[in-house]
Amino acid sequence: MPSKRDIQHRVVTAFQRRIGNPILRRLPSQQLLETTGRVSGQPRSTPIGGRRIGTEFWLVSEFGQRSQYIRNINANNRVRVRLHGRWHTGTAHLLLEDDARARLRELPKVNSSAVRLVGTDLLTVRIDLDD
Repeated sequence: MPSKRDIQHRVVTAFQRRIGNPILRRLPSQQLLETTGRVSGQPRSTPIGGRRIGTEFWLVSEFGQRSQYIRNINANNRVRVRLHGRWHTGTAHLLLEDDARARLRELPKVNSSAVRLVGTDLLTVRIDLDD
């Protein structure tokens, strides 16, 4: 029998995949993370919420290693991030030892609240931007 966390993961990701993400990707102000598909090799874009601090971009994944974009980063950590309508290349680092809940307090409140609400396996990601 699936656990509550498994059910929550399935419900949230089904909503994101079918409804939330297709709408958010079209918004010019939405931050996007583009990874390379680990099987297909094709670009995969995911709406995210985070904050740029100097030459770094920080975000917290709500499902950690279960997230498809995290699996893509594990296969190839070169990514692109769309911020304020402009694309930036960078290298993503998964910070397993970082306190993701504390990190969320430093990131935008609305997105952080949603991640805390639905997240089951929080994982901090730092992207070192090339520019």
